[in-house]
Amino acid sequence: MQNILFSPIKEKHIFYKWATSLALVTIFYNFIEGAVSVLFGLEDQTVSLFGFGLDSFVEVISGIGIWHMINRMKKNAAESHDSFERTSLKVTGAAFYMLTAGLIITSLLNCYNGYKPKTTLWGIIVAATSILTMWVLIHYKLKIGRRFNSRALLADAACSKSCFYLSIVLLIASVGYEATGIGLVDSLGAVGIAIFCFREGREAFNKAKGKPCSCGTICNQGSK
Repeated sequence: MQNILFSPIKEKHIFYKWATSLALVTIFYNFIEGAVSVLFGLEDQTVSLFGFGLDSFVEVISGIGIWHMINRMKKNAAESHDSFERTSLKVTGAAFYMLTAGLIITSLLNCYNGYKPKTTLWGIIVAATSILTMWVLIHYKLKIGRRFNSRALLADAACSKSCFYLSIVLLIASVGYEATGIGLVDSLGAVGIAIFCFREGREAFNKAKGKPCSCGTICNQGSK
């Protein structure tokens, strides 16, 4: 079969269609994931699942900033952050830092009191679902980002790996508790989530300042 060559206008249309779809899927998935995780985290009294859910809600804020950027890029191809996106990044960073502190304090108190969750079964279900979903999102963000040479989308894909690794931490903690019944395992899982939250908060503030992020790109520069 012959390769079909698209015009620049057609190429841009395809890029924005994919980028917008990926951004919206990320936002709605994180919102649903956050609601389910917080609900069952409170019901089962598992701090790792509850913290994971709060992290998902913070990711929604970040996702809205990315969605806004994509819509703005339709009018202006530059991928530099505007005031709304910088504010969103700062709010995201502050929320991650507060979540980090809250999870660490709660985990320490649980360890001191010898607290145990009722079950971590929902943690296993949520983590497994998240791992699969994040893998698919990362795959397509990288694919579209490389095809259209978009640093912003590539940075979003690379930084989304934190959500993937965070899901693995939740899965290990949840399976570990179900296997051992040791409450410390759930608390350690929450500490692991807190570490990722701290890193994500630092990344958000660095992006707001225009500094390089650990995903290997200058997230606020243009794609060319």
